[in-house]
Amino acid sequence: MKLSEIIQFLDSEFHPEYQEDYDNSGFLLGDPSMQCSGVLVALDLTEAVVTEAVTRGTNLIVTHHPFIFSGIKRITPESATGRLIMSLIHNNLAVYAAHTNLDNLKNGINGILAFHLGLTDCHILRPLQATSSPEIGAGMIGSLPYPMPTSAFLEQVKACLNLPLLRVSDIVSPVVSRVALCGGAGNFLIDDAIRQQADIYLTGDMKYHDFQRAEGRITLADIGHYESEQFGRQLIYSVISKKFSTFACYISQHGKSFVNYM
Repeated sequence: MKLSEIIQFLDSEFHPEYQEDYDNSGFLLGDPSMQCSGVLVALDLTEAVVTEAVTRGTNLIVTHHPFIFSGIKRITPESATGRLIMSLIHNNLAVYAAHTNLDNLKNGINGILAFHLGLTDCHILRPLQATSSPEIGAGMIGSLPYPMPTSAFLEQVKACLNLPLLRVSDIVSPVVSRVALCGGAGNFLIDDAIRQQADIYLTGDMKYHDFQRAEGRITLADIGHYESEQFGRQLIYSVISKKFSTFACYISQHGKSFVNYM
């Protein structure tokens, strides 16, 4: 099967038209006329992931984060991106990314995170203005099956995401029922979570003054960028493997956060 056929399918499933203006999702590198020998799914494209693709004999890498995000002026071994591009071309590999468009789908990054946290009755936190669909947009808000102590819920979040610790604001309510979340960096949705009366908002990459913005109106918890998006690999893998049976699809063994906890 040609890569062009797989790319067409991925576009139909992940809708690159819903990506944010600053993003660079879609088919990023490679020859679409090549025959596909296999797919490797990863959150980030690294040299270890490229090596794994070569070792497994796969020639298409599908990631969540685009490895080409802004303009490139030089392709040399002096930069990480340059080394990646040179290695990809040398090994005749192709790359596809599904980033903010996958964030903006109801059954995308936030949907699978909400599922793993056991939320029900979920809907988009901030619908995308460019579309009239209530199932396209940023963040997610839903309810727990039953109210539970905030401290117990935070321990549940840590266990679910394999987090050794959490950065948390002052606990506003001792009980959690309504939960808002956003995989990746979601500080831009704090006010939306407050307006929709969430008891707690979970996201990654929160800064010091983001916690200050809570002002006793909501509990905020930084659950890590990688950790909040980690289930995206399984999501992408499931979509591809269910559709295509003529080649192998793998989840990369080299998925890890760039942030360490000590």
